[in-house]
Amino acid sequence: MDALELVRLNLLSPMILAFALGIVATLVRSDLRLPDALYSALSIYLLLAIGLKGGVALRATPLSEIAGPALVTLLAGALIPLWTYPIARRLGGWGVADSAALAAHYGSVSVVTFVAAQAFLDRAGVPYEGFLATLLALLEVPAILVALLIARRADAARDTTRGAGTPWTETLREVLTGKSIVLIVGGLAMGAAAGAAGMERVAPFFVDPFEGALTLFLLEMGLVTARRFGEVRSAGVFLLAYGTIAPLAHGTIGVAAGLASGLSPGGAALFATLLASASYIAATAAVRLALPEASPGRYLTASLAITFPFNLVIGIPTYARLAQAWGGGGG
Repeated sequence: MDALELVRLNLLSPMILAFALGIVATLVRSDLRLPDALYSALSIYLLLAIGLKGGVALRATPLSEIAGPALVTLLAGALIPLWTYPIARRLGGWGVADSAALAAHYGSVSVVTFVAAQAFLDRAGVPYEGFLATLLALLEVPAILVALLIARRADAARDTTRGAGTPWTETLREVLTGKSIVLIVGGLAMGAAAGAAGMERVAPFFVDPFEGALTLFLLEMGLVTARRFGEVRSAGVFLLAYGTIAPLAHGTIGVAAGLASGLSPGGAALFATLLASASYIAATAAVRLALPEASPGRYLTASLAITFPFNLVIGIPTYARLAQAWGGGGG
């Protein structure tokens, strides 16, 4: 499948069109809103469904097959903050807290972007390893901890404090007990324990309606994203540039690293999406707790209003095309 066909397939999918509808509805000042309870229910459903399907695949996967990609995932989660922080400090001229917050968000992962990439590959008929949900769970935490460690070391070097500070144990507890981690890891454990036979019993609820639920969720994400467009206009050149260049750079690294670790072209495209995405749930919760002085107008605008739509529209088909070309997938 050539590049233009991949882009067309992505742009004309119901999920992306629903995201666009949410943006348009906000721009024309429609009163369209999803009830908070429905949004919360959809997020729980999607996270648990990802975990369940990943757990079933994990049970059938030899340890030798997942060991390489898992190691690469942990390394990526630790390394991305290490270059994101100095880029924000030196090129963006940002302070310690804002730079560390950006590093945490871009080293962590957007679950919704991952799900959208899965749906895209399914529509394109591109197979991928089912255990990628395990890598998603592995990538969620390391970057947040590394970024917060960078901030603490920088403050210590300058002999400053942030008031009483937030204990490391509290920050770690906040990250590990957050909704996304609990549901994905819990779903992985449930799926691995139940296996394919057990999954068949809940497939009519957790498999068949999945893309419909994702379509509704992305409608809400379009509404939320458009509300931050005003902040994008005032974000400055650095934030706009970083929000588009970083996902392309991280995605390219992800394709190469994924293929080198033994993933198929489809798996490498999905792994690239993991690295290219930026968190706006788990990382945001941790940053608000540990770095309250960091500005959401910077890190949240970059991850949610710039990188998230960029990946949905341009990034995902780009990573799939690169994985096809480099992995011998033809096209």
